[in-house]
Amino acid sequence: MIYKVLYQANNIQNPRRETTETLYAESDSAIKVRAALEAKTDYNIESIEELTGNYLNYEQQNPDFKLTDLTEL
Repeated sequence: MIYKVLYQANNIQNPRRETTETLYAESDSAIKVRAALEAKTDYNIESIEELTGNYLNYEQQNPDFKLTDLTEL
């Protein structure tokens, strides 16, 4: 499954919509995505959404769509 992660790159400052970043990851569950990101980064994770069907097709049309390999973080 592919997940869309909305996060702040800095864990210290309060979240602001203007600084929210996005990454896409493939994993078995959202729990595994969150665990990998928390173990390897200082990201402030806002939400993790599973992308399927039309939602996935829409996101894949974005030129910035790129799957992040969680093992290489």
